Order: sequence, then structure tokens, then C-alpha cells
Amino acid sequence: MTSIGILGAGRVGANLAGKLSVAGHRVTLGVRNPEDTAAPAAGIAPQIAFADQRTTARTADIVINATPGDSSLDRLVGLRTELSGKLLVDVSNATRDTDDGLPGDLCYPGSSLAEKLQAALPDTRVVKTLNTMLFMVMTAPETLAVPPTAYLSGDDRNAKETVTRLLGDLGWQPGWIEDLGGITTARATEAMVLVVPHVLRRHGFRPFAVSLAS
Repeated sequence: MTSIGILGAGRVGANLAGKLSVAGHRVTLGVRNPEDTAAPAAGIAPQIAFADQRTTARTADIVINATPGDSSLDRLVGLRTELSGKLLVDVSNATRDTDDGLPGDLCYPGSSLAEKLQAALPDTRVVKTLNTMLFMVMTAPETLAVPPTAYLSGDDRNAKETVTRLLGDLGWQPGWIEDLGGITTARATEAMVLVVPHVLRRHGFRPFAVSLAS
């Protein structure tokens, strides 16, 4: 059983927390008001703990960043001490939204949130994944008609192996996971988010992922 802390208790964080808890991990959701356990999305497994984000980062073996990507860098740099020596799984996309609330541009063109996090947190092993799909696909990849792809970017091989095992707990088969290489490859997958608003405007809000067909 692994101790997993998830920063951010919105749809992404709550969804991941529920599935990882069912898989047998000890999960803590980092929220702004830990005493208000009704704030996160409904349907979270009752065994999940709640704590402030600093405590969550400090006490977990693995930390998942599910905070809004446009503010993640500042937020996580403030947790540098707590994240030292930890594995940080970054599933967020740093974008500037258009008037309809959908992604319109990248916050870090020519780079990526994951690269910025790794540079700012040199004592933390950052792995980027699960950022090329709608949140419900993260924990139910088998529900899509075509097998989806979960991309991995990170400089530490052992960290990526650990994340691969976590993906397995979320329902991802080995053949659906694509290791792209170092953390700089995250700029490619983060740029994929720019296709999302066009798909949503055309087809509505329904599960999809950016997949690799071969």
C-alpha cells in the first residue's frame, strides 16, 4: 500500500482519489478547508482522508498535482520543502482560457508546466501523464471504443516505472502506455490540450483521449 497525496479536490483529484483508494492505496486529498469534507465532489470513497495541501505533500510518498495548471507552479514552489525527495505526478495543463472557459493558449509556450516544475523543484522527481484526456478517462480507459494512450514524460526511469504501476491500478493496460522520454517531452503532450476545445465545441462534453494508433 502506497501513501498518495492529491493536491486539488476538483473533478480530476476526486476521480483519481476514489479509484486509487479502491485499488488499496492510502489516499489523502489536499483541500483548502480540510474540516469541510463535503466540499470535494460526491462519490469519494469514505476511507479517503482530508488535509491541508502542505500536510498532504509532507506526509505522502507520492504526490499528484491536480491543481489548476495556470497556478500550479507558484503553488507547488511554495511546497518545495515538503516535496523534496518525493515523486510528483503532474496531470495538469497550464492554459489561458477563452471567454467560453475552454483552453485557448498555453501559459508556457516553448516549454511546459512539467519542465517548469522540475526546474523549480530539483529535489523532486516529476513525471507528466494523464493530461491528454478528459478526467473520466483517467480512471476508466477501458470505456472508450478505441484504446487510449497515457503518455509518460520524466527524467527518472524508476519514477516512471512507479507511475506505470499506478496507471495499472487505474485500469491502464501496458500497451496503452507510451514513455516519450525525458521531461522536455511534456511540452508536446501539454500542447495537445489545444485540440480539446475544438473537439468539445463540435461533439459536446463526452469522454475522449488523444491516442496513438499504430
